Amino acid sequence: MARHPSYLPHGVIPAVLLPFHEDFSIDETSYRSHLRDVCAVKGVTAITINAHSTEAASCTFEEQRRVLAITQDEVGARMPIVHGVYAEGSLEAARIARMATEGGASALLVFPPGPFTLGHRPANVITHFKHIADASDLPLIVFQYPLAGGQGYPMATLLALLDAVPGITAIKDWCSNPAQHERHVRALQSRQPAVNVLSTHSAWLMSSLVLGCNGLLSGSGSVIADLQSQLFEAVQAGDLKAAQAINDRINPTAEIFYSEPWIDMHNRMKEALVLMGRLPRAVVRPPLTRLPADEIERIRKALVAAGLLPA
Repeated sequence: MARHPSYLPHGVIPAVLLPFHEDFSIDETSYRSHLRDVCAVKGVTAITINAHSTEAASCTFEEQRRVLAITQDEVGARMPIVHGVYAEGSLEAARIARMATEGGASALLVFPPGPFTLGHRPANVITHFKHIADASDLPLIVFQYPLAGGQGYPMATLLALLDAVPGITAIKDWCSNPAQHERHVRALQSRQPAVNVLSTHSAWLMSSLVLGCNGLLSGSGSVIADLQSQLFEAVQAGDLKAAQAINDRINPTAEIFYSEPWIDMHNRMKEALVLMGRLPRAVVRPPLTRLPADEIERIRKALVAAGLLPA
């Protein structure tokens, strides 16, 4: 079991996909191949598992444990693993955090629990994270959702949380509001110690990164990790022309992956990897369903436009 001590979430962190057989069981062989493909990309600093992209909502606790074990065996020695904490309640979240820690993860990505859609107080958020922090000594990443859905954290709540739980070292920012996003970058990365902002605004990634994010954490990295790494490097170097050229290649994939309905974003990424010959099938677990043929054709055209498939 490998663990990367003192890991600080930063840079390009793809959230990988989880392949299934036709009977919905985990296709371990294809998953291992997918891990090798993503982790071989220059510039990738870590990977994320047991999150939205791996259909965590449809995976049991034991399946998540198995996914972590496979990931450790395949790439854990050379790549830090960020493990999602996707749970409706704080006690189950702590159980997942403990399992991930014992399994050798290097950081935890904490999703907001479902009940927060009904509204929450700062004390609710702090209590949730303290249960997780009590169960694990790993660095924590706050998954910041849009405020409109109820699961996002207003700035005052976010700052109170950071003061109360010092183990938080980064946020995965999906606030979906450019002005709020910039406030996060300015306020959190100027703290001592800094709390890194990892963008997951993959539908407008270049616009997000130029605000100064210290990294990105993205499901589309399962398909275009190389382009994301090149874009991040160009932005960090202040090379606007290079960044624009790379962004022009990313744009067709962003347009199709993040079209409505968003529930199919990772479904579309699986289909993209099938088209590219990197997965044998694009099976998803219910309630997700197979995409229609015309949408798969649009994905193919997007990959051609991005230079990822021949015309």
